[in-house]
Amino acid sequence: MKFHSFKKTFILFIIALAICASVFLPLPYYIEKPGSTIDLKELITVNDKKDQEDGSFSLTSVGVQQASAVTALKAQVSPFEDLVSEDELFGGASGEEYDQMQNYFMESSQNTAIQQALKLANRPYDFEYKGVYVMNVMKNSDFKGKVAVGDTVTKVDGKSFENNQDFMDYVQQKSVGDTVEITYEHEDETKEASGELVELPSNHKAGIGITLVDHTDISADDDIDFDVDNIGGPSAGLMFTLEIYEQLTEQNLREGKDIAGTGTIDNDGNIGRISGIDKKVASADEEGAQIFFAPNDTLSKKEKKDHPNLKSNYQEAKIAADDLDTNMKIVPVKTLQDALDYLE
Repeated sequence: MKFHSFKKTFILFIIALAICASVFLPLPYYIEKPGSTIDLKELITVNDKKDQEDGSFSLTSVGVQQASAVTALKAQVSPFEDLVSEDELFGGASGEEYDQMQNYFMESSQNTAIQQALKLANRPYDFEYKGVYVMNVMKNSDFKGKVAVGDTVTKVDGKSFENNQDFMDYVQQKSVGDTVEITYEHEDETKEASGELVELPSNHKAGIGITLVDHTDISADDDIDFDVDNIGGPSAGLMFTLEIYEQLTEQNLREGKDIAGTGTIDNDGNIGRISGIDKKVASADEEGAQIFFAPNDTLSKKEKKDHPNLKSNYQEAKIAADDLDTNMKIVPVKTLQDALDYLE
């Protein structure tokens, strides 16, 4: 009897271990789901003053957690959750490199948002384009092992540039196999390296073979502070700009409404496409936002051909809102001015 009792207890113990493993044992996959919607009053201070007005401008985010067997199965049936592999999430970067990339994106987004808000408010500022941060180096790049994540490329063939688009336009007008020389900063030391251009998988044009983001610096008489610990990426650019502009001008742009949104912003005030917008719409709706600004990006003929089911961010946001049966209004924006025109 004692043996049978022990055997039964042992089997139950094994079953319990299996259940615990299915719940807690991490898999090499991650779940993307609705993250936080954060009132920017909590994150941005202008000239040592907090925003005290009614309503809100809020950033939205995508939450990421490592999957277990149970949460992975749940993600398959949850409408706003996606299961992604490590490679899909990190793009071949290590966890440390990924975090560093997100911090660089956030820094660039903040500086551009400050610039756009100050320009709109007719406030003086100095904006310096220092080059491009190296975010990742492709495996087939001829510069693999020469430049590293975190380096800043300042010149190509001795030429400096005003923004990363000019940088890319110069390189992409060359041919695959052409040799270029780059000047870059590595740990406060100026270095040079040469190599052949490779074909970029994104557009099949010639490129150095690096993922990049602007390395900028901005100074102004106005003191603009961010408290964005544990938030990364470039997608809050639009909402940062609106919040800063409202505080600088003390205009009542939002008229007491709770307004959320997403979208990158560039030096010309263009609003760029982001990923996971369906999850951001779900997060904003959960928080009770009344209006949601969504990038109204234009898909190229090649994008439509290569990805027939691909939709613009605005279309994706509208579908998510319909699925949620929400009263939150989805507003398409191509530029910062589109958002201001709607608010006015």
